[in-house]
Formats: sequence, structure tokens, C-alpha cells
Amino acid sequence: MQSARRRLVPGLALGLLVGLLPLGAAAGERPRLAATVGDVPSALLGASHRAGCPVPPGRLRLITMNHWGFDGRVHRGELVVHEDAVRPVLAVFGAAFDDRFPIRRMRAMSHYDGDDRRAMADDNTSAFNCRRVTGDEDHLSRHSYGDAVDINPLENPYVDRSGTVHPPGSRAALDREPPAEGMLVAGDAVTRAIEEAGWEWGGAWSPPDYQHFSSDGT
Repeated sequence: MQSARRRLVPGLALGLLVGLLPLGAAAGERPRLAATVGDVPSALLGASHRAGCPVPPGRLRLITMNHWGFDGRVHRGELVVHEDAVRPVLAVFGAAFDDRFPIRRMRAMSHYDGDDRRAMADDNTSAFNCRRVTGDEDHLSRHSYGDAVDINPLENPYVDRSGTVHPPGSRAALDREPPAEGMLVAGDAVTRAIEEAGWEWGGAWSPPDYQHFSSDGT
């Protein structure tokens, strides 16, 4: 198992207990993003990493951070990303937190045995997962490199090149007007932060991938 080196992110850590407090708590103070970054324990990589993956485990980082839920409370979540993606990803989720953008759940892909379809059906927000593109098995997903993130898949469907909507049952969410809670839309706090980080949001693609943003636009 890798060493459990863990550190607070400068300017972002205001006490991990904030993730246990309800909306309006913390002695009257406004909750703010708190995050820790460290090496990824091998058990938490699990089936999401395998021989031949383009990024070795040593270059991946585990971000543990608080986020708003659909219940109006603050929860703790986890994302596995490439070490070079830590700061832009935290910038995006910092903007999401400040805007009180709700996230259903945020769990490492090992909890789903690396199965993207299971994770999407569970409305899980995730990042690193060494796999092929869902709906296009000829290509390696950008998630295999740890610099792509999917947010709230049920609220933000992905339409593959054959026209299939992922996850199943999310077709109604292709209607983005008016935006429902948890949807990413052009010009909102999250998509603006993605653009400011120099990353690209898949909601601007044709066909769209509303849940996805990545460092290189793939």
C-alpha cells in the first residue's frame, strides 16, 4: 500500500468538521470549501486501475472535500485525479461550493468496480477511471488520465455518437429549460470556473456530454 501522505490545500482548508454541519451551522459562519490532498491508497484504486493504464498510481492524488448535497446539507466526498489536475479541479469545486451547487454523491470509482454505467446510474460524481469511452469502445476515455470529471450524471446526461443517452432514464434531462437543480448550464458558476481553469465543458459539444469536463477537451 502506498504511504498515506496527506496535506491540506493552502487557502482551502478551514476545518474538516465543517462537512458534518448542516446548512446555517458553524456558529453562524458561512461554510466554505475544505479539502485535503494525498496519495491514493491502493485499496481505493481497486478495479479503477489496472496494468497498462496510462497513469501510474504514484501520479494520482486523492482529494477529500466537502460539497453541498440535494438535501441542503454539507457532505464529504472523494475524487481521484492526476496530480497536475488538483488545483484546477479544486478551483471548479470551490466555485461550485460557493454557489451552493448540489452534488448527489462523490465517491471514488473503486466503489463501483470501475463500472461507469453503475456509477452514472447512482448519480455519482467522479474523475479517474481507467476505461474505454462509454458508447465508443475503440477509444480510451480521458478519465484514464485523471484529468476529466463527470458531475451529476442523472441531471447531466451524455449522448454518445450513436445517439444513445447515458445513463438510461435520463433523457428528460436533455431539456435544459428551465434548468433543474444540479444541472450544469452555460454561464453558471461551475461552467465559468471550468472555462477560467482553461478546461472544457462537454455540454458545448455536439452531441453533448453535459456531465463531463476535461483539461484537453476530450
